Amino acid sequence: MRSGNPTLNQNTFLDVGSGEVVSRDASQVMTLGGTVNKTGLLLLMCVATAAYTWNLFDPANPGAMMPWLLVGGIGGFIVAIVTVFKKTWAPISAPIYALLEGLFLGGISAFFEAQFPGIVMQAVMLTLGVLAAMLMAYKSGLIKATENFKLGVVAATGGIALLYLINIGMRMFGFEGMGFIHESGAMGIAFSLFVVVIAALNLVLDFDFIEAGAEAGAPKYMEWYGAFGLVVTLVWLYLEILRLLAKLQSRD
Repeated sequence: MRSGNPTLNQNTFLDVGSGEVVSRDASQVMTLGGTVNKTGLLLLMCVATAAYTWNLFDPANPGAMMPWLLVGGIGGFIVAIVTVFKKTWAPISAPIYALLEGLFLGGISAFFEAQFPGIVMQAVMLTLGVLAAMLMAYKSGLIKATENFKLGVVAATGGIALLYLINIGMRMFGFEGMGFIHESGAMGIAFSLFVVVIAALNLVLDFDFIEAGAEAGAPKYMEWYGAFGLVVTLVWLYLEILRLLAKLQSRD
């Protein structure tokens, strides 16, 4: 089993000691329904804290939002890394991640909304639409998570992550960075559209991975971990759609 989502990889459902797929009694195993419920709960928690920082935003003093962005962004990243390496902590760490990520999303969304009124609602609706479309395509068999498909998405996801890291490193050392990542020209829009497509395809891999875990009888806490991994992809997808819409609107 392989997923392009870095939080969901081929060893996720293996027992740490034996390396075998974990199987428990029926009341203690991962289910699709349980994972869906926990995904919904994490999203609600994320929206709650996002609403908090959204309401704190002051267009006259946007710098006041930076502490919340740093706490949410850096804190969420640290908790995500911890969750990846300590899957058994997911019932606690996944909700903490959702709350912290909400702080970041609420602040960054408010910045975009101040520049482009109405853009946040458009991004939210498009994200939900893509989620529904990918789920339907996966369940209907229109898109199948074959090994070649998985390898392609994993490679593309890794390439995007590498580009982002190189760009950050260049900016830290005073270089201009890769302009096409941020510019609103044709190349910049094409890049953002490509990233949105790859993020959407990661959802298909995540659906397949979670389904495989449920069929394998993974332990109950993996419902939280599966929900956490899906939320990570949705957050990425939302941010990339937000960036794409901002580029398109800045051209008007």
